[in-house]
Amino acid sequence: MNQLDTQPTERGAHRPRVFISAAHKSSGKTTLTLGLCAALHARGHVVQGFKKGPDYIDPLWIGMAAQRPCYNLDFHMMQRGEIEQQFARAAADARISLIEGNKGLYDGLDLDGSNSNAAMAKLLGAPVVLVIDARGMTRGVAPLILGYQAFDPEIRIAGVILNNLGGSRHESKLRAVIEHYTDVDVIGAVQHDPGLQIAERHMGLVPANEQQAALIRIQHVGERIAAQVDLDRLLAIADSAPDCAVAVPSQAVATGETLRIGIAHDQAFGFYYSEDLDSLRAANVELVELDTLHAPALPQLDGLIIGGGFPEVFMEALEANLPLRQSIRGAIEAGLPAYAECGGLMYLSRSLAWQGKTCEMVGVVPGDTRMHDRPVGRGYANLQPTGDDRWQEANLIPAHEFHYSSLENLPADSIYAYQVKRGHGIDGQHDGYQLHNLLAAYVHRRGTGVQGWIAPFLNQVRAHKARAAA
Repeated sequence: MNQLDTQPTERGAHRPRVFISAAHKSSGKTTLTLGLCAALHARGHVVQGFKKGPDYIDPLWIGMAAQRPCYNLDFHMMQRGEIEQQFARAAADARISLIEGNKGLYDGLDLDGSNSNAAMAKLLGAPVVLVIDARGMTRGVAPLILGYQAFDPEIRIAGVILNNLGGSRHESKLRAVIEHYTDVDVIGAVQHDPGLQIAERHMGLVPANEQQAALIRIQHVGERIAAQVDLDRLLAIADSAPDCAVAVPSQAVATGETLRIGIAHDQAFGFYYSEDLDSLRAANVELVELDTLHAPALPQLDGLIIGGGFPEVFMEALEANLPLRQSIRGAIEAGLPAYAECGGLMYLSRSLAWQGKTCEMVGVVPGDTRMHDRPVGRGYANLQPTGDDRWQEANLIPAHEFHYSSLENLPADSIYAYQVKRGHGIDGQHDGYQLHNLLAAYVHRRGTGVQGWIAPFLNQVRAHKARAAA
């Protein structure tokens, strides 16, 4: 895989940006962020969205609202320099960048706050707009804002958006309190409106025949937010951000033969990082989208990727497409290099059981997937290559997982790529089931970067293709 050329193409560039955070989770950040993206895009601005943390669902909606891919920024899976370069690259041509945080402004895993939203805002030099869920609040909003300002003076809270207001009288009281006790501007006041809510259940997967409905929904949210948030003031806050010290790295031109790699992308599967898709294309990969629900067979491919998703929701349709399941199993058993994460692992297993039903899956992984009511693996993970891993990786690998299923009945002599140092994986100790040239795991890894999965996977693809041609 071609490495990124780190020679700078731009220094001291002005990249208007705002970090959208909150006092606590479930304050309405995502709805406001995608509404702001849609509203600014409707004005004709180029808007770049970012999401802090290992999230697939929110970025899909934010990306649709901004009409360009949303990128993840994550301290666990990215080095600080990688975060800065990813931001600089994606934001280079944007009128404004909106970075949505996760949880509260100062929340994070480490006591020192080194991986918090505040730390991300500080790293990127982004002024913060604080979303405050104002339900039941009046005078207490002032000490909340003052406390957040005082906790870390290096964080600039440049404005607040009041959310879930109980009416115009409630809004007036809060505005008066904030104006009297603080120096922070109220740049938006959003009334409680059930029509702004987007159901979280499986909301990340927008099938092609529902894309228009999703866009109409986003347009409605954008119009409501535009009517209640001062977009000009938001742009002014973004313009007040300091120039970026990080140069945009130029990408080396890929050389060598193009690789045709299938990628499952349909109603059942769609969890991929935008950065990873960019990196695959930059490495001379032709991504061939595969509809696992309807495609009759695999096309001619050099490799196959099956990411995460919700195969349990579509398990009957997946089972019904027997020709494709047989085609995938035959190709992998014949040595086709394949990489699968979470939902992809579930699809490649022998069977999938959920809500009292059991459906046959591809069957190349000799185990059975069972869904549970509570998460089995959730949060950040660390993996140590076992030494038996076919990709021959050496260093501790950062990852994350979020799965409600377990993989049962695997043979005792199964070969795993990873020993789980943190997290659950397949059995609490191992992850990364290996067979032939397949690696299938519950954990999600970042594909790009020194510890990414893309480089070793493409090395395997090229080696297999060379052997086949010899």
